[in-house]
Amino acid sequence: MSRTSVLALRLAGPLQSWGASSRFTRRTTESAPTKSGVIGLLASASGIERGDDARLAPLAALRFGVRIDQSGTRVRDFHTAHHGVTGASMPLSERFYLADAVFVAAVEGDHTLLTGLHDALRAPAYPPYLGRRSCPPSEPVDLGLYEDARLEDVLVSVPWQASVWYRRRHRTPQNLTVLRETAADESAGAADVLRDQPISFDAAHRRHALRTVVTVPVPTPIPAGGSRAQDAHEPFAALDALEDESA
Repeated sequence: MSRTSVLALRLAGPLQSWGASSRFTRRTTESAPTKSGVIGLLASASGIERGDDARLAPLAALRFGVRIDQSGTRVRDFHTAHHGVTGASMPLSERFYLADAVFVAAVEGDHTLLTGLHDALRAPAYPPYLGRRSCPPSEPVDLGLYEDARLEDVLVSVPWQASVWYRRRHRTPQNLTVLRETAADESAGAADVLRDQPISFDAAHRRHALRTVVTVPVPTPIPAGGSRAQDAHEPFAALDALEDESA
């Protein structure tokens, strides 16, 4: 029997956009990363081309979950574009993003496959992005490979990843929200359905299937604190101190 492990990712950046039902000139975003978007990030890091459905299939079969550590703010952008050849104006479109959001995403599956994906994240064939190419992550997304682990346990135990400035300005929440796929031996219960199960990323016939998602609260784990390298420097600390003195 093959070993089951979990690969965890920290998805944080100035902007993120995770569309699941965008059509025509209105490009919306879900409130949390989609399976299609995260599998696309892993496939890109592994160098899997858009039309290579055979190599995509094992990644799409991984069990997926995400924890909302910092929900961010939904923002809207009016987007203009011009045809690259004729220069003609393209239709005006609305594009929605999540600003200043932080998520912990995780995939569960075969240990050997996840080991390869873990290596790919640390030396990606193509740069990762958070739903759209215009949304790069603010730091490396790798949070580690958890051997012989379960998706539920990792999403409960990974330290709270909210930004330092966010933790300084907000109380630590009692619970965080987790959206995940059910296990094979688990009843779906009250579940939602989302069309973000990737089948093909080929631009000519991009296809997605329905996926069942359960939403559960989990206790907020101990924050990551100042142990992360990016936490060592807080550029607005001096301004915050001045505000506190003048209050």
